Amino acid sequence: MPPWLERATYLIGQPVGVSLVDGTGVSGVLCKIERGQIYLMQYLYQAQYATKHYRFDQIQNITPYPGCAPQPGPYF
Repeated sequence: MPPWLERATYLIGQPVGVSLVDGTGVSGVLCKIERGQIYLMQYLYQAQYATKHYRFDQIQNITPYPGCAPQPGPYF
């Protein structure tokens, strides 16, 4: 079992970043984990999205998106 797998099960439905073993990365909403693969809804362009899948052996790590920094108050 990959070390990131247990943590990733709690991230289903959330935006995540995925580090791949080839040194690249992808991001999107983690849709499901099934049969040795993750399914990730990724933004393509304009209003188009695609669900792509990645095998466990392609993945180095999965991390949740961090929260946004606090925004300054309104300027008056």
